[in-house]
Amino acid sequence: MDNLIKKGYDYAREAYGKWGVDTDAVITKLAEVTLSLHCWQGDDVTGFEEGGAAAGGGTLVTGAYPGKARNPQELRDDLELAMSLIPGEQKVSLHSNYAETGGKKVGRDELEPAHFANWASWAKEKKIGLDFNPTFFDHPMLKDGFSLSSADPAVRKYWIGHGIACRRIGDYFGKTLGADCVTNFWMPDGYKDVPVDRAAPRERMRESLDAIFREPFEHNIDAVESKLFGIGFESYTVVSNEFCLGYASAAGKLLTLDAGHFHPTEVISDKISAVMGFVPGILLHISRPVRWDSDHVVTFDDELRAIMQEIVRNGYADRVFLGLDYFDASINRIAAWAIGSRNAMRAMLYAMLEPVDILKKAELDGDLTARLALLEEFKTYPFGLVWDYFCLTEGVPVREGWLGAVREYEKRVLASRA
Repeated sequence: MDNLIKKGYDYAREAYGKWGVDTDAVITKLAEVTLSLHCWQGDDVTGFEEGGAAAGGGTLVTGAYPGKARNPQELRDDLELAMSLIPGEQKVSLHSNYAETGGKKVGRDELEPAHFANWASWAKEKKIGLDFNPTFFDHPMLKDGFSLSSADPAVRKYWIGHGIACRRIGDYFGKTLGADCVTNFWMPDGYKDVPVDRAAPRERMRESLDAIFREPFEHNIDAVESKLFGIGFESYTVVSNEFCLGYASAAGKLLTLDAGHFHPTEVISDKISAVMGFVPGILLHISRPVRWDSDHVVTFDDELRAIMQEIVRNGYADRVFLGLDYFDASINRIAAWAIGSRNAMRAMLYAMLEPVDILKKAELDGDLTARLALLEEFKTYPFGLVWDYFCLTEGVPVREGWLGAVREYEKRVLASRA
């Protein structure tokens, strides 16, 4: 089988080489692409918080596939298997409600690096970085649907404390692991029905974020994320796309673009070049919305390819952070990680194999015939043979070979979980 893969790669290398695409160089570059895996796929966004949680915040996970992680160690074990099936470099993105507090109830505004020491030790052993997310949902202090934009000063103070604590933890991750931590701020604040005063909550949100971001941290990178609506927040969200774009631009923060956080006819691939001239960089939450922000497992679809093409065609790789964000409990959760992650990397390879300079020249010269013809022909160029070879060189299963490892783990480990 290995010889067949190598022969296929030789053919692909020659085919792409005709257009000046060095597949060896592409593979070397692809191996350095870092993809941040979202921990919450492994346990349905439950977390391991000791007391104090209450449902709410616009999130919903559907499905009841057996074997979800019940504690941090099980989640880390599951992540290890998933990462062994994915080529390239990985980080893991944590939410703050995945803290390990030794059975003690700790307020989110009281979280410290020590509560994530096990995660940091594990990441150091695996030679990966960690990203972070404050958890502004599923908590009693999300009062009437508001956190940082609440009219109650006590509520705002609590969540400001949480935001500061999370940035400090992010800095600890970055310093300890030698890879800067991206700490992403998403707040679900809003109304179910149409409000009278849209401005006041946004002003309070801006002031709260200013307070959180006041102290600089060397190894932590801040990002702000918008949302169109949430369950229970259908008519108005404080942190809209316009709010985030304005804030990120003014404050010098990363802008997070989530594939599911816009109107059904909008795509984030079209937004990347539009915002990159005004913000220091972007964090992509790669997901697959189906009619709404349903966070389906990422597939190798047109939008995923377009996202990666925008990054590669415009040379944005050093200013774009790639992360996954979906939660599917209807299928094996480890398989969901593997499918989505492998597709994200596959799409990046697809984009890297384009003869970008030739396509841009045709467009600039007004040769739109050549542009369309070449774009269509390259859709069936043998990039799959390059992908197989890349997986082989990375020491991960080729094609559907990874599914066997997941099935064996399911029988050996997941089946025993109540």
